[in-house]
Amino acid sequence: MMKDDLSGLPAEHRHPATNAFIQFREEETEQSIPQRFEKQVGRYPDRLAVKTRSDQLSYAALNKAANRVARALLAHRGEGAESIALLLEHDAPMIAAILGVLKAGKVYVPLDPSFPHARNAHILEDSQAGLIVTNNENRSLAESLGEDGHALINIDEIDAALSDGDVDLPVAADNLANIIYTSGSTGKPKGVVQNHRNLLHVAMRYTNGLQISAEDRLTLLQSYSVAGSVSNMLGALLNGGSLLPFNVKEEGLIELAGWLSEEEITVYHSVPTVFRQFATTLTGKEEFPGLRLVRLGGEPVSVGDVQLYKRYFPSDSIFVNSYGASEAASVLRYCVDKDTEISGAVVPVGYPLGDVDILLLDDEGAAVGSNRVGEIVIKSRHVSPGYWRRPDLTRAAFVTDPQDEDGWVYRTGDLGYMQRDGCLVVTGRNDFRVKIRGFRIEVAEIERALRGLAKIKEAVVVAREDQHGEKRLVAYVVPEPEEAPTISELRAFLKDKLPDYMVPSAFLVLETLPMTPNGKLDRLALPAPSLVRPELEANFVAPRTPAEERLAEIFEEVLGLERVGVHDDFFELGGHSLLATRVVSRVRGAFRAELPLRYLFETPTVAGLVERIEAVQRSAPSVATLSSYGFDQGRL
Repeated sequence: MMKDDLSGLPAEHRHPATNAFIQFREEETEQSIPQRFEKQVGRYPDRLAVKTRSDQLSYAALNKAANRVARALLAHRGEGAESIALLLEHDAPMIAAILGVLKAGKVYVPLDPSFPHARNAHILEDSQAGLIVTNNENRSLAESLGEDGHALINIDEIDAALSDGDVDLPVAADNLANIIYTSGSTGKPKGVVQNHRNLLHVAMRYTNGLQISAEDRLTLLQSYSVAGSVSNMLGALLNGGSLLPFNVKEEGLIELAGWLSEEEITVYHSVPTVFRQFATTLTGKEEFPGLRLVRLGGEPVSVGDVQLYKRYFPSDSIFVNSYGASEAASVLRYCVDKDTEISGAVVPVGYPLGDVDILLLDDEGAAVGSNRVGEIVIKSRHVSPGYWRRPDLTRAAFVTDPQDEDGWVYRTGDLGYMQRDGCLVVTGRNDFRVKIRGFRIEVAEIERALRGLAKIKEAVVVAREDQHGEKRLVAYVVPEPEEAPTISELRAFLKDKLPDYMVPSAFLVLETLPMTPNGKLDRLALPAPSLVRPELEANFVAPRTPAEERLAEIFEEVLGLERVGVHDDFFELGGHSLLATRVVSRVRGAFRAELPLRYLFETPTVAGLVERIEAVQRSAPSVATLSSYGFDQGRL
């Protein structure tokens, strides 16, 4: 079997349903995304395009919704390229809005309602978006963000008299399509720009390599605000397939297995961290009819991830490790099946796709040989045009091709080595940019935010592995004399400035930062976080009942702490949304209670959550008492 695509597999493995794959031709990238989409509408008008818990749209219905958004935009703003901000939840209306913006010849800039106000406000200002597309659910937030005069279009109130026919506005392949913001080394998010041609190349590589067809049903677990969402969106909708968004933050991972089975998903895609957390909810008895691809990307994949795939997923499914960047999308791929053996602790990221070449360069810019580590540099005609309004960052990352002075390449900042057969293995980073749960993070942005607190003199943030082998952010702060803030204060301060994935899991207060003999910060000498409960505003109160003792134990196991008080906030102790799903999963096993994930967000303490658990148990008379599961005083 080929390691970079599915062409070496028998037809029944490539597409179990009907082998309906149609090649995505190179010449089809010389158009706009709406043109390619409208061809699918003509071919499959009644086929399911998007389905969520609250919406279900055929290709014809989605196209009509997008056309009305496009006409509302043109009526409000006229023709011409410009940035349009989208503030919508993880649901079908966002898809219609994205297509509507593109049909109007404009550039979409996704905002995430769950992000802090300050971050969305910065993106809105930096992108120069003059208008926000929103809906009833997010209108008040949009109004507060757009208080400086930004116009609003509420898609729930678009004039019913507007035509839903195709707009037929000429949009060139090299027109800009989106600006997606990632963490920036300057301390502020930076916008990565992509045009229609580049995104169609993303769709072409995805379609042809993994043989995506109209028979496929693809997950969309990532936020629309990250580049990883684009390949699934386009892979489905530009091939007549079905796109099924699932909001992990709201619904939790416990529900995911049943949803995958119920919806007969054929292509699963997430970052490895989500996949691992999801696997902890599985028993091995689940069935996933039709699931043919388990695709991971966005952060390093381990041999353990492959083992989880082999243990829980169908025998004829394929495991895919993808590598890419927001600036270039997915550019390498490594496919394995149940018989593939991985040597070593790291799964290779594979072989270059399509017209992509991978260079490995040393510090002087010279190519390194096989099995020698160098910086990974992507050579392709279809990398990003650069960073929005940041020519300085563009010049630093997009440099002259060392093999062709008329071309340019993208420096990823990742390190790796090439095996003799051309297979790439990633070994780490050459700077302080890290990936946490699939999000690319410049720690300088977090450090800058921490230094914005008057009580902080110095701050350093690093990524360290926790007891589960997962990377987490750890902040080290040196406070001003006699003004040391509490951990609760630090966390609350950052939550107003940064998305939750950028808020460190642990905070250590130091008198001074360790230095090397030549006066530089010695990152290797920074102490590891202890297992001791951090100092919180809430006083420690020990568990008072068997149920509180058991739940405190679950908190301790998941968070890697020696003790947890009943009034301690799970998130102030270092918890995050994925660890929350692990808690809920263990609660289900320990208390025989089906607990919605939102309960932990609403009552994130042992005392509060026990009350919710007992309320759930009272509403289910068949549930046994706590004592029958060994929680009576005599058996603890």
